Amino acid sequence: MRLYLSLSQAVAALSLSTLGGLAPSKCLSSSQMTSASHFGYGSVNTPGSGYVLLHHVMGETDGDRGIWSYVEGGMGSVSLAISKAAQEAGAHIVTGAEELVPENVLPNDFLHAVKNLDYSSGTTKINLAVKSLPQFRCCNLCHPDAGPQHMGTIHIGSESMEEIDSACQDAVNGLPSRRPIIEMTIPSVLDKTISPPGKHVINLFIQYTPYKPSDGSWEDPAYRESFAQRCFMLIDEYSPGFSSSVIGYDMLTPPDLEREIGLTGGNIFHGAMGLDSLFLMRPLKGWSNYRTPVQGLYLCGSGAHPGGGVMGAPGRNAAHEVLKDFKELKPLK
Repeated sequence: MRLYLSLSQAVAALSLSTLGGLAPSKCLSSSQMTSASHFGYGSVNTPGSGYVLLHHVMGETDGDRGIWSYVEGGMGSVSLAISKAAQEAGAHIVTGAEELVPENVLPNDFLHAVKNLDYSSGTTKINLAVKSLPQFRCCNLCHPDAGPQHMGTIHIGSESMEEIDSACQDAVNGLPSRRPIIEMTIPSVLDKTISPPGKHVINLFIQYTPYKPSDGSWEDPAYRESFAQRCFMLIDEYSPGFSSSVIGYDMLTPPDLEREIGLTGGNIFHGAMGLDSLFLMRPLKGWSNYRTPVQGLYLCGSGAHPGGGVMGAPGRNAAHEVLKDFKELKPLK
């Protein structure tokens, strides 16, 4: 246990600025580090950001480490496959329930701790339909066909650690980043089921956007449009003509993510991935074993260890605990 704590403390304490010199170039280093800033308003200097980078690259696809995959039909296909498998095994799934657990059945100290968890988020998603693939200035190519430059994660506006930190500081001061940090993916390059021939779907993962901006409101259509255009104009710097290729878009700010998907605070990890919310402290001290004060009620989402990401690890771990408890149940006489 002592070795485990020492290792977890060391990894969690690392910041991006500590790891920055490991990459062969400044630009490559900073583009890698955008994945490590996906927690609240974490910047390159925030202790614990080094762990979040590790969190993003510790998975695998078909045995290849650090590889992410596109899901045919979109990300909803993952939850559909899981629900189908559960129902075939006899599970009964309930969705849209307003209140699963009445407050009066939970201990006050537990309720207080849950309500004081950090759900802050600086993330906005924009999903776009476009007439043509972006042509990136750095590739110096002019043909319309998809190439390897369209198939991975494309980093926009993160050419240095200073840029990432500056974008973060804007949000800390209550403002959407003047030069947002954007991660672009184009799933339709590989998945032909989600767009008509010749057209494409583009996903933008954008940082940083405060839940309640100090200079406006996400409820204001003009304010929303202004920020979307800010993002598109930044992409124009790297891919001239991108803005004019946009057919339409859907933007999900932190309040939208909370209202439409149920992510408290708009936090994609179901809770911050800070030093006080990792390992034995996730989601709360004393409750990292996937159980709750209510017998038979378990935590199996990203709010439990090891945290966010489409990997299913919290659910798998929780299932093992459920089976363990089930075996210990005494039969009724």
